[in-house]
Amino acid sequence: MVAEYLGRHEIDVTVVGDGERGLAALRRGRFDVVLLDVMLPGIDGLEVCRRLRAAPEWAALPILMLTARGEDVDKIVGLELGADDYLAKPFNPRELLARVRAILRRGAAEASRARFVAGALVVDYDAREVRVDGRRVVLTHYEFELLATLARAAGRVLSREQLMDALKGQDYETFDRSIDVHVSKLRAKIEKDARAPRYIKTVRGAGYALVRPGTGR
Repeated sequence: MVAEYLGRHEIDVTVVGDGERGLAALRRGRFDVVLLDVMLPGIDGLEVCRRLRAAPEWAALPILMLTARGEDVDKIVGLELGADDYLAKPFNPRELLARVRAILRRGAAEASRARFVAGALVVDYDAREVRVDGRRVVLTHYEFELLATLARAAGRVLSREQLMDALKGQDYETFDRSIDVHVSKLRAKIEKDARAPRYIKTVRGAGYALVRPGTGR
């Protein structure tokens, strides 16, 4: 049903019925986004997600989880394993289409060639590359988008709602913890000590801000 609906809107879809065949299909072709059901036979969707994020060639591939599970704890588990987004069944096909199109637009858009530099942190928008102390940091699609959004607003506090709007659109409805989970994972990759972050600061009751070390802005 999902494949047929997306196909009617000019999106090419490859369908597989289990995790093993899904991984095999990814090895054979190039894809812009993965729609991943948690309840797969054999290797379930969470394990597939974990394997994708562990492989450098798939680490930045956008993953949208589709599942009948609606509890926040299940959503958090999926996000912590590396999923970029989460859509619980039953869902409106138009919402799914909107989210897929948003991901495809971001992937196709030409980013600015400008770079953001804050101490040892370098964000290259055009190459979609992040380096810390000269070392390349592998980010997921949404982790990069989140960091880029904060970098473009460096020194300003962005609320969770503003970040959600920038990343997923104003009509998106989700639980507040999703942004917090992505920020936590991003800090773990770019900060020397995630408990005392140099770059991504939490402003209690307001949101998050990316600052240049030693400047406070």
